[in-house]
Amino acid sequence: MAVAETQLYAKVSNKHRSKSPSVLLESLLAKGFPAHIAQKALVATGQKSIEDAAKWLHSHCNDPSLDDPIPQEYALYLCPTGHLYNCLQEFWKESKRQCGKNRAHEIFPHITLCDFFTCEDQKVELLYDILKRICNSFAQRFPPTISLSLHSSTSYLGFFVGDSDANVLKEFAVAFSSEASALADCHVKPCLKQLHLTLAHKFCPHHQKTLEQLAKYINPEETCHWVAALYSRDMRFVHYQTLRALFQYKPQNIDELMINAGDFIYVNPTQQSEVSEGWVIGTSHQTGCRGFLPENYTERANESDTWVKHREYAFVPASKFSTQSTNEPNVKLNEEFRNPVMSRSVTDVLSLQNTSLRRGVLVMRHGERVDQVFGKSWLQQCLTANGKYYRADLNFPSSLPKRKDSVKHFEHDPPLSSCGVFQSRLIGEALLDQEVTVSYVYSSPALRCIQTAQHVLQGLKLDQKVKIRVEPGLFEWTKWEASKAIPNFMTLTELTEASYNIDTSYRGNIPLSSLVPSESYEEYVSRSSAVIKEIVTACPSKGVILIVGHGSSLASFTRPLIGLPARDSNDFAQVVRKIPSLGMCFCEELKEEKKWLMVNPPVKTLTHGANAAFNWRNSIMED
Repeated sequence: MAVAETQLYAKVSNKHRSKSPSVLLESLLAKGFPAHIAQKALVATGQKSIEDAAKWLHSHCNDPSLDDPIPQEYALYLCPTGHLYNCLQEFWKESKRQCGKNRAHEIFPHITLCDFFTCEDQKVELLYDILKRICNSFAQRFPPTISLSLHSSTSYLGFFVGDSDANVLKEFAVAFSSEASALADCHVKPCLKQLHLTLAHKFCPHHQKTLEQLAKYINPEETCHWVAALYSRDMRFVHYQTLRALFQYKPQNIDELMINAGDFIYVNPTQQSEVSEGWVIGTSHQTGCRGFLPENYTERANESDTWVKHREYAFVPASKFSTQSTNEPNVKLNEEFRNPVMSRSVTDVLSLQNTSLRRGVLVMRHGERVDQVFGKSWLQQCLTANGKYYRADLNFPSSLPKRKDSVKHFEHDPPLSSCGVFQSRLIGEALLDQEVTVSYVYSSPALRCIQTAQHVLQGLKLDQKVKIRVEPGLFEWTKWEASKAIPNFMTLTELTEASYNIDTSYRGNIPLSSLVPSESYEEYVSRSSAVIKEIVTACPSKGVILIVGHGSSLASFTRPLIGLPARDSNDFAQVVRKIPSLGMCFCEELKEEKKWLMVNPPVKTLTHGANAAFNWRNSIMED
């Protein structure tokens, strides 16, 4: 047992339990559930209903930690609703679109009154009673509006609460913490420093001005009802990443995890280094079970997505006080106070920004390469004794393009698999459906990239109209070349003779002869930055510039374009290994502001599972 978990068990092992179980608990006890497990289920579902608790118990029947006496962690927040909440949500959305995700996006808008503390499962109802009693006592003193002033630094942007209002909120927090400590045996620490509502935190310093400009469109005096809300989280996974499942995955092996679309998975970043590429190991929030799962079946979720809301109490402007709890019928939490009318100022800004978009750059990784499926020795599987190519599997290409030198050069410059061709054409058809206008196409000299570009253009029905510009500077980081040498690529003449629609008049920004084996990371970053700037300058017309490159291309070409510094080389390698075939990034230009923004690609990504080779004789005939 881990030391940290042992310490957690020690904190709660000798505590006595409540003598008066709730109606919900009595109902679960009557169904035969042990008291400590029934209490855990009620806490995990916010004590909403018997049905929710029973459903949780059913889904956690194989949870190895079901009997562990580890309590939840709780926090008391003051949360905005109404017009102000809508403005803040628009800021959240737009700041993420323009500047990328920062730490503030992990949690909903709030003012922290009491930071996270532990409470035994059997004493949580005491917290509810305490919160209700304290809220009632402060109902007449709660400020009708809370004074908020914008504060900014190189790593923080948010509203500071005015001193007069802050003093009332601090008294509220102290009163709650005192009673919780005395009656529920909790060590609760009220927030007594500067109270604030965070807008952005731990962002890149060069995004500060953009974030400040967006924040100026939030009117802190907008109509707002404030609610005191008690949330909980699973303390075992505080420092984990939270993933959301996009698709169902059924385990193929005993050590794999069953997931359904919408499930949340906790992943410890420090435990992933030994996991096979494309996989992660994690613990399901829905079942408590642990196992391996395909990483491309998931996306990053927010930290607060798995938190449980227990109770909230709303302060209304007329100084009347209303209580709400999540187990009261016909009560909508938060939504009851939200107004669907967006802030006009923010909407106007978004409209103005959309009208100023001029060009787009779509950076795409190539499709599935044949050695990705059949290994580095794929060519040996397809050559006869006299060196002629034949198709050993339907996922091998039906033929190889003709080249004057040895066919063995394909070993280090492999083509797409048949599935890779299909993937590429499917992406092109999806771009056509979205009416994406591709005006220019650039490709790495690698055959798999040129083939991807060709088939994307076929899907777009542009293969006879737009020519492919082969740019050696788009080739991947040469340090990753297994041969420790620059591959012997097909010449432009050979590509043209093989019916690839190549722009033979184009001369690359980086000559092929200048590519050196095992270049340093700094050299690769410098090359990539120079090439993307030259490409953008050479393509002034409206429309999309399609760049087909490698997994490394998505970061190395888009980050300098939008003004972000290069990643650390170790972080860069970790990011690249997670990029699937046809993974893509899309940047749009704000010409009037002379900058580029990273936005959602115009089409969805393509996800599919592996299909293993099948030998009917070994599988069916042999006993």
